[in-house]
Amino acid sequence: MEKFILAIDQGTTSCRAILFDHDSKIRQVAQREFTQIFRQPGWVEHDANEIFLTVESVMASCLQNAGVQPDQVAAVGITNQRETTVVWNRETGLPIANAIVWQSRQTAEICDDLRSHGYEDLIRSRTGLRIDPYFSASKIRWILDHTEGGQQMAEEGKLLAGTIDTWLMYRLSGGTAHVTDYSNASRTMLYNIFEKKWDERILALLNIPACMLPEVKDSSGHFADIDATHFFGHSVPIMGVAGDQQAALFGQKCFTPGMAKNTYGTGCFLLMNTGSEPKVSDNGLVTTIAWGYKGEITYALEGSVFVAGSAIQWLRDELKFFAASPESEELALAAKDDSIYVVPAFVGLGAPYWDDRARGAIFGLTRGSDRADLTRATLQSLAYQTKDVLDAMKADAKDDISVLRVDGGASANNYLMQFQSDVLQCQVVRPQNVETTALGAAYLAGLAAGYWQSMEELSADQGADKIYEPVMSPQEAEEKYKGWQKAVEAARFFSR
Repeated sequence: MEKFILAIDQGTTSCRAILFDHDSKIRQVAQREFTQIFRQPGWVEHDANEIFLTVESVMASCLQNAGVQPDQVAAVGITNQRETTVVWNRETGLPIANAIVWQSRQTAEICDDLRSHGYEDLIRSRTGLRIDPYFSASKIRWILDHTEGGQQMAEEGKLLAGTIDTWLMYRLSGGTAHVTDYSNASRTMLYNIFEKKWDERILALLNIPACMLPEVKDSSGHFADIDATHFFGHSVPIMGVAGDQQAALFGQKCFTPGMAKNTYGTGCFLLMNTGSEPKVSDNGLVTTIAWGYKGEITYALEGSVFVAGSAIQWLRDELKFFAASPESEELALAAKDDSIYVVPAFVGLGAPYWDDRARGAIFGLTRGSDRADLTRATLQSLAYQTKDVLDAMKADAKDDISVLRVDGGASANNYLMQFQSDVLQCQVVRPQNVETTALGAAYLAGLAAGYWQSMEELSADQGADKIYEPVMSPQEAEEKYKGWQKAVEAARFFSR
């Protein structure tokens, strides 16, 4: 009987279940979007129960559509939107509030207070992160502050907290597992990535009881068993877990220090493997844990762009420029005006700026500007933001990056990928399978389950779908980038 690995890819706007075979080929995909909640400007929330039910739905659809029996699934891997935070009642198993999404800025005042008291260096020296609403710590504090009796319940051990992977495993296991992996823990701003433990000093600063937090495990190993009631009467082990960007790094097979990838999803996330030693950034990046495997930690440098694919969704859903996101490529190629800059700082600017007050802006409009011009400029903003981060990464690593591996939905846009290669003046490689986030989770689960024997086995070259080389002159690329830098400076000035 043929066996498979099932990957749950729990993203910011949708949940997917993807069935992989031993050749790393996708045999079936099921996807379903869920509700985005915007209660106030800059706030982004999710209904954690809806996410769980959506995951159940796509798992069932994936197996049914593939004609695969539950006992043919050797193991399940989970990859998830990182930093998004859920707090739930241990007794009822129900969330006490909406999940606060990684994009949300509603906890900015908590972060401002930490900065004003001079805790930036302390937190960075322990977590590798900057103080920012992006990370989970302030989200837990906010939920406790805005729930009647929240702090008391937390201190009495009645509340549990976690990122989405933790929430899913808790529900899928029937409430028996409260666990996470190193990669997700490292994104909370509560985990000491150097000592590999929840940091007591930071917990005390935020008055978050340690009993709320999950057990932290290697990214590849046994986390929990899915209760049979959630999997067609069959219990299956969850054997791999990683935050989505670390999973993509693993799925891109960036196993060697110095290898880098960029994922073009809701945001853009550029990660470089830095090996067994953490590298502290001097240029606005964060230090994070890439994964834990066989008791050893691999670290990474990361730069996060908050708005990337979601800017394309904005053109589609709010401005009604096109019906489907892939149409943006055709529009971009038809554009005539190449002097417009869109700064999509809808929820602030991430690395290397870390300006949570910045807001979006458009520069260079004329009477003749049309939807094609604005679409092109919006796509270009993804490439410019990636260059912001890559330049910082080169400075930290004190080395050049001659090849950038890419994945994520927007990496299918040929105009964007060619412009990315032009702006970076380096080779951009898109793999045959761009579902590297789910593939990374599958690899982590499959290695633990013995489905694949080693990372060396996974490293066998499967070839690239397309390799982009620069066609723009270095002088033109630099001139365009200078225009972007002016636009960012003006947008930040306006938002002060």
